[in-house]
Amino acid sequence: MGCRKHDEESGSCVCDAVTAIKKAQDEVDNNGRGDCRNNCFNSLLSPNGNNNGLDTVPFILQTKKGEYFYSVGAIGRNDCFQTIFFRVESVDEDNCCATLSMLRPDSDLDFDKCCVDPTSICDVDELERTRYCIEVDLDCFCTIQCLDPDLVGDIDHHCK
Repeated sequence: MGCRKHDEESGSCVCDAVTAIKKAQDEVDNNGRGDCRNNCFNSLLSPNGNNNGLDTVPFILQTKKGEYFYSVGAIGRNDCFQTIFFRVESVDEDNCCATLSMLRPDSDLDFDKCCVDPTSICDVDELERTRYCIEVDLDCFCTIQCLDPDLVGDIDHHCK
């Protein structure tokens, strides 16, 4: 269960937001335009239907304790990285679980033991898509912050 108590009718705000992000990304993938009005997605789709190649709404999640959620990609490789930036790949709306791909930041994030230093986030100028994915229970998060889709570059082609 998320931060607030909810029932099946009221849903989870983070789950609902991630589901809406996925639908916006799918709309761009399907026909390059959509009918999104939420400020989380409005810069992904331009008014004239041209998405300028943008197909990702990057976002950050925070835990119930207010800590940034992070994951590690490319474990066991020399290009291992830590990230707090994600792209939704799929959502199971019934269970509020999602597959997220990790977005690699162009600068290293500073971690103090378990937590990212928020000031290091400001040094990130670009995010690179990767093929490294994780499965998450969206009910475990209290906050989602959407970021500018212009931050995301092409997919990292050296990842397998």
